Amino acid sequence: MSFLFHFLLLVGLGLLVERPIWEGSPGELIAWFDEPASLDSAAGEQTADPILLPPSPSEGDAPRIDQRIVVPGIAAVERQPADKTDFRRAASGFRPTDPVDWLMQTDAAVGGSLAGRRGDARAALAKIGGGTEQSERAVERGLRWLMAHQCDDGSWNFDHNKSICRGQCGNPGSEASTTAATAIALLSFLGAGYTHREGEYQEQIKRGLYYLGSRALLTQHGTDLQEGTMYGQGLAAIALCEAYAMTGDTALRPLAQGAIDFIVSAQDQRGGGWRYGPGEPGDATVTGWQLMGLKSGQMAGLTVPSPTIFMVQRFLSSVQRDGGSQYGYMDSSPRNSTTAIGLLCRMYTGWRQNHPGLQRGVVYLSNWGPSEDDIYYDYYATQVLHHWGGRLWEEWNAKMRDYLIGVQAATSHEAGSWFFPKDRGAAKGGRIYCTAMAVMTLEVYYRYLPLYGSQSVEGEF
Repeated sequence: MSFLFHFLLLVGLGLLVERPIWEGSPGELIAWFDEPASLDSAAGEQTADPILLPPSPSEGDAPRIDQRIVVPGIAAVERQPADKTDFRRAASGFRPTDPVDWLMQTDAAVGGSLAGRRGDARAALAKIGGGTEQSERAVERGLRWLMAHQCDDGSWNFDHNKSICRGQCGNPGSEASTTAATAIALLSFLGAGYTHREGEYQEQIKRGLYYLGSRALLTQHGTDLQEGTMYGQGLAAIALCEAYAMTGDTALRPLAQGAIDFIVSAQDQRGGGWRYGPGEPGDATVTGWQLMGLKSGQMAGLTVPSPTIFMVQRFLSSVQRDGGSQYGYMDSSPRNSTTAIGLLCRMYTGWRQNHPGLQRGVVYLSNWGPSEDDIYYDYYATQVLHHWGGRLWEEWNAKMRDYLIGVQAATSHEAGSWFFPKDRGAAKGGRIYCTAMAVMTLEVYYRYLPLYGSQSVEGEF
């Protein structure tokens, strides 16, 4: 009788539990916006009404067509607890085909936050880290060039002739993913502390973020922002997560979480990496962007499953050589660029500064020095050396900084931009890609706080 009584009591209580409320349907994203207004007028109390972002096509819909978008104002910041469950998360996709050691040690390094970008911290960290007035002016010139080459619909295109440039600048790219181009341009602005709520580029950043939302394809695995390549997915995820982390704008949260969910589902569950398409055996370059997307999601307080990060370690081990001091593309045949990517990934997945492989790898990068032909390698290696600090960083920084300042275009419509003709990615990414990568390399002093260094800033994003 006691068992029967308690059983019926539990059943009754179970019927009283509230069900999670699902907002929207699989074919739409919900956001909250104010009446159209300048962001400068966001002072005081505001009332936000829910409206829909531009309809996001579901799987099987007709191809998306670019169109001029009128961008509404974005509601005031409403912070949400980082641990609050988001019931709109997509179901995960691919399943592992063999066991994973989930207890693998990952002593994550402390640091790497976005707090160095805000206010006076940017100038202070630039000075401390080795930046100069000339390097900061080069960053601003690069941002102004990017601003001038934004398309009418808020996007950036690797073929910059599709903006108002109309052939005034040489070296357009051929890569078709507008989400990748838009995201890498946005990352340049966000890296300098500018957001859609603060700074002189608010309108450009707002329109760029809105464009990413308009291109989001909702699937059962999360929010697809690839436009044909996982490079686009990773870059878009980083941009959305950083914008959300820096502003707390809850209109961005479901889109950023959905982008993370898609990355999680697209991981190769046997090898642990990512490549051009979901589930493909990974390569180091695509994996690097996806991992940075996941780490940006963690910084923003979004849901990032721990097993996904552990699986990245498996991939890195499969392409490493000499105890993890060098890395290959899809095997252990080392390259300079993939070694830089692998070492940065190891830093973000928990290797401490006293790890022998990391120590030897940093010496390799230092001995190779900055490249005049490979901005991709320079971008990653600069981050590794900056996190490492000390004499090796100081020597690297002096060469890298002064080289980039010296080769920035200074005349005609190209003024403020970069192009590296011998870079392997330059033909596809063009002047947009080269400029964004150079700007982010010069922002290294404050873009992410050092993982191992003693520099710190009050508060974190």
